[in-house]
Amino acid sequence: MQFQIKRDILLKSLAAAHNIIEKKNTLPILSNVLLEIKNKKLNIVTTDLDLIFHDEISDLKVDQEGSTTTSAMVLYDLLRKLPSNLNVIFDLQSENKLNISAENSKFNLLCLPVDNFPNFTDDFKSNGINLDRKKFLSLLNKTKISMSNDETRHYLNGIYIHSTVSNKKSYLTGVATDSHRLSSSSIPVENLDNFKSFILPKKTVFQLCNLLQENEKKVFLNTSDTKIQFKIGNSKIISKIIDGKFPDYHKVVPKNNNKTLLVNAKDFIHSIERVTTVSIDRKEGVKLTLGKDYIQLFVNSSSSGEGKEVLKANYNSEDLTISFNSRYLLDIASEIEDEKLVMNLNDSVSPVLIQDKLDKQSYFVIMPMKI
Repeated sequence: MQFQIKRDILLKSLAAAHNIIEKKNTLPILSNVLLEIKNKKLNIVTTDLDLIFHDEISDLKVDQEGSTTTSAMVLYDLLRKLPSNLNVIFDLQSENKLNISAENSKFNLLCLPVDNFPNFTDDFKSNGINLDRKKFLSLLNKTKISMSNDETRHYLNGIYIHSTVSNKKSYLTGVATDSHRLSSSSIPVENLDNFKSFILPKKTVFQLCNLLQENEKKVFLNTSDTKIQFKIGNSKIISKIIDGKFPDYHKVVPKNNNKTLLVNAKDFIHSIERVTTVSIDRKEGVKLTLGKDYIQLFVNSSSSGEGKEVLKANYNSEDLTISFNSRYLLDIASEIEDEKLVMNLNDSVSPVLIQDKLDKQSYFVIMPMKI
C-alpha cells in the first residue's frame, strides 16, 4: 500500500474517526483505524463495536492499493502536529510497519493485521429518507440536553426518533427525557409512511452532531432491524439502536397551564448565571418569584452566600414562587430561538411547559424543585 495525501484532508477525517474509539479497550485492534486503498480511494474506518465511522476520500494520489490498521490516536496526533497543507506519504513496509513521511519528518508506526479488524456487512434494505442537515442538527441539539445518564433505565439514555402527524403534515420527531425534564423537537419530512421508530444512543448523538456541524451535505437516513445508518456526503455513521420501549411522553406534557410568563431569553440566561455564581453546588437550585411585570431570581447557598436579581417580565396571574435546577433552566433557555422565552405554569409543584415562538414544533417540560 502506497499513497500520498494532503495533511489537512486526512486530519479532518481522522478528527471524526478517532472520537469513536473508547479510551479503555480490551481488544487492541479496536484502538486502531483501518486504512484501505481500493478503487483509487482511501477508506477510513473506526469502531467500538456499537458504533462505526466510515469515510471515503478520493482526493489523493495512489501508487499501490492495499490495507492496514494502525493506532488512530497516534496517527491523529502526529498529523495534528505537522504543518498545514503538507503532502504526507504513506508506505506500508510490512504487515506490521507503516512508514509515514512529510517534508523533513519520518515516522514508522506499528500495525496490526487487517484480518483482526471487525468485519461489517450492511443490511440496510429500506429506501431511507433524506433530511435537511441544519434542521436535523437543530432537532438533535434541542433534544440531547434532556438525555438521561441513569444506567438502570437504559432506554432513556438517548433520543427517541419517531414519526408524528400534525395538521395533516408528517414530521420526524425527537424526544428525550431524564424524568426531571423533557425536550421535544420536530422537523417536516415527507414519505414517513413506513418509518420505524428507534432510540438513538447518546454517544451516537454526540458524534452525529459533530459530523453535521463539519459538513454541508444532505443527510440520508437508513434503518435495519438493529442498526441505523446516517450518510453525510462521503461519510457514514452506523450505530446500534437502544433495545427498549420509550415511555409514553405525552402523559407528562402539561395541557392546561394557563399562567404565562414572557421574559427576554438572553437576559434570563445572564441573570441565572450571575445569581448562581454564589452557589458552589449548582444543584441547590434557583428560586423564582413571579410578579406582574418582573421576576425575582434568588439563590441561597448554605456554604457560600446568596444572590438576588430582579428582571423585567410579563406575567398574567397572581404572584407565584417556584424553584428549578438552574442548569436545566440554562440548557433550555439556550435553545430558544426567539427573543422571548414563554413559560406556561400551573402551580409551584406541577410540570412547567416552555415554548419558543419562532419554533412552534419544539417544546420543553421541566419539573420544579423543592427548596
